[in-house]
Amino acid sequence: MAAGSPKRSGKSVLLVSPEYKGVTESWFCPEFWQEKARPVTSGGRGGAWFIDTEPSGMVLRHYRRGGLMAHLAEKTYLFAGFDQARSLAEFRLLGQLRSLGLPVPEAVAAIAWKYRLFWYQAAILVKRIPGAVTLSDSERLSDKSLWVQLGQVIRRFHDNGLDHVDLNCDNILVAGDQIYLIDFDRCKLVPESDNEADSAWKQRNLERLHRSVRKRCPALSAVQRDDLWQHLLQGYQRQP
Repeated sequence: MAAGSPKRSGKSVLLVSPEYKGVTESWFCPEFWQEKARPVTSGGRGGAWFIDTEPSGMVLRHYRRGGLMAHLAEKTYLFAGFDQARSLAEFRLLGQLRSLGLPVPEAVAAIAWKYRLFWYQAAILVKRIPGAVTLSDSERLSDKSLWVQLGQVIRRFHDNGLDHVDLNCDNILVAGDQIYLIDFDRCKLVPESDNEADSAWKQRNLERLHRSVRKRCPALSAVQRDDLWQHLLQGYQRQP
């Protein structure tokens, strides 16, 4: 669903899906939800909460840096105009991906706040996927068919040009017999191309996920991980 008109104040821009009414800046503060807000404890860098609302709930995520930059500016980013704000870009990208029929969560709203002179902070709300757990927490983790399916799902995203720059176990959700990708911060749709650069970003996505599998799936033996990864590649290489 496309976003409604941006709601601008002097120091913020708010985007809201037309399906949701009454969204205000307060929605992006976990304190606003009181006992309905529960911290997400698995995966990521913190700064995310499950919001227990009807019918399926939402996930609130504050944008945070990783790596060395987190020690300098954990929650702030250099301001280059609201059009460049990461939360608003991810909100729009989710709409594009859903219009392509890809399995991603529905964006509810996103906001960017100007912070002092040269910085901004950002947050996004997405609809929660009922019953979803991360790949490494899935009861089906050792199921070869799950990995074949995952390879097919990643191939669908790649065929549609989605470069997921942070493809890892925490950003893959399993809900029953469905697989979803999440967290599209800094991700982009790459124009169709047949050159070497086109295959390079796809390979980087797969290599990043492979490293994550080795790190985040300790319940699997090295032999199991290698075997299941081959099943993922089989699914990925299988023609639609």
